[in-house]
Amino acid sequence: MSILMSAMSLLLAATMIIAAVMAIRGKRSLPISILAAGLVSLLASVLFLILAAPDVAMTEAAIGSGLTTFLFFFVLGRIRGDGHD
Repeated sequence: MSILMSAMSLLLAATMIIAAVMAIRGKRSLPISILAAGLVSLLASVLFLILAAPDVAMTEAAIGSGLTTFLFFFVLGRIRGDGHD
């Protein structure tokens, strides 16, 4: 792995840690916490792509980042009473 790839991996890992802390500590704003958790999954998929695992990256992007974030926002809307039965 080249120096550039190592530097990108470290930068992605540090950004993932910051976003994960934001997701955990965001007690007042649930949408920010949901978006931060989605960002962790999105950055993980980019890291998987750098590490030459495109199938895992696509699965993480689709399920971890896309579907899970959508599902969290859907449930949040239902809990807050925005959804109609």
